[in-house]
Amino acid sequence: MEQILKNAIKRGQKSLSEYESKAVVKSAGVAITSEKLARSREEATTFAEEIGYPVALKGCSATLAHKTEAGVVKLNLADAKAVRDAYDEITGRVSEIDGVLVQEMIKGSREFVIGLTRDPQFGPCVMFGIGGIFTEAIKDVSFRIAPLTEEDAEEMIEEIKMKKLLGGFRGSPAVDRSELVRALVGIGELALRHSEIAEIDINPLIIAGNKPVAADALIILAG
Repeated sequence: MEQILKNAIKRGQKSLSEYESKAVVKSAGVAITSEKLARSREEATTFAEEIGYPVALKGCSATLAHKTEAGVVKLNLADAKAVRDAYDEITGRVSEIDGVLVQEMIKGSREFVIGLTRDPQFGPCVMFGIGGIFTEAIKDVSFRIAPLTEEDAEEMIEEIKMKKLLGGFRGSPAVDRSELVRALVGIGELALRHSEIAEIDINPLIIAGNKPVAADALIILAG
């Protein structure tokens, strides 16, 4: 993980790619989607078969912060032909990419967000709240200054207005809060260890069954 950050800084990157960002947050205790980085059509289809259909394909680059808008996200690909066609379309749209991320399609109707910002006065602050496309519209979030104790993380979870979504919901089981706590505490510790990380945005954090899983992540580097 340290090597990912060192290499990115050496290359003058302003941010990490999704693949790199997820590797870093995984080291902090955040569960991530099963995924592999393909650099050819053949690799993409092989990885898709290993992960299991359906899969998602995403163009992967440190300069692709808004992948959906760039047209380099393809979801619910059900077979090898769909993967090959999606790979060709993605690589045809953008030339300078690290590869194409082949990712499991996780299912879950509840989406949250975990974030990190650095306040000029208080230092690193961890955020938790409602995620997905409603993050900006609803703004149902809570904050704590790092480092976080497990009690701090529990309080953050309880503070959001829509906390009922964390319980049993429409036939889905209650969220494993211990996993959420571990992720929040881990992100706080990550920020304290690595001042070169300016921001973290884990969104959406999808609840798959009862487990919170990062379907996307972005790390901004201090410049």
